[in-house]
Amino acid sequence: MVADPGTTGSGAPPRWRWALEFLALPKIHAAPLRAPVVVPPFGRGRPVIVIPGMLSSDRATALLRHSLEKAGFVVEGWGQGMNTGARPTEIARLEARLCDLAARSGEPVVLIGWSLGGLYARVLAQRHPDACRLVMTLGSPFSGDRRANNAWRVYEALNDHKVDAPPFAEDPGEKPPVRTIALWSRRDGIVAPQCAQGEAGQADRVVELPCKHFEMASARGAVRAVLGLLREELG
Repeated sequence: MVADPGTTGSGAPPRWRWALEFLALPKIHAAPLRAPVVVPPFGRGRPVIVIPGMLSSDRATALLRHSLEKAGFVVEGWGQGMNTGARPTEIARLEARLCDLAARSGEPVVLIGWSLGGLYARVLAQRHPDACRLVMTLGSPFSGDRRANNAWRVYEALNDHKVDAPPFAEDPGEKPPVRTIALWSRRDGIVAPQCAQGEAGQADRVVELPCKHFEMASARGAVRAVLGLLREELG
């Protein structure tokens, strides 16, 4: 098979789709100022942690978090500034946050991870299944080739390890022993769709979103889809 001249290699999305991602940056930067997506409340005080993707922070997930709060959830971000890669100290802090929130609320936590944040969510749910109610990943490359994306070179430049040798023993491709939902998009310009969908047995439910990678936590349609799925899953 002849390679598509518009691709970046290793099965990553083509360059033209990658370039389109940057059209979503204004939505991300303005996220804290945007009105939340409003749906009839159904959260009933359930605890949620939203984990941002690489080179983003809690600011980037503000629209999603504020919409979850409006829907009746108790929501926390990851609280560590910009997510630049998997580091043992940062994962340990996130792990402590998960266990603390589960203890304070008296019930397991919903983990929502965008992109790289979804890998953390799956790892934490493997470590602490009793503290997790549900894991939802948004365009997270948990399956297949860790270089089938347009972010791995940046990741390796920012970290002291290779993208396929992270500093934790768990395999993000292994399904956690809790309800696990994988959201993906054929319009994703960062992560190869098949890596965000996973293979049979790697997620309990796989759902396609009609949006770009950068829009998964910042586009109102994507946020509304996340809320709809949570309503279906949690009642």
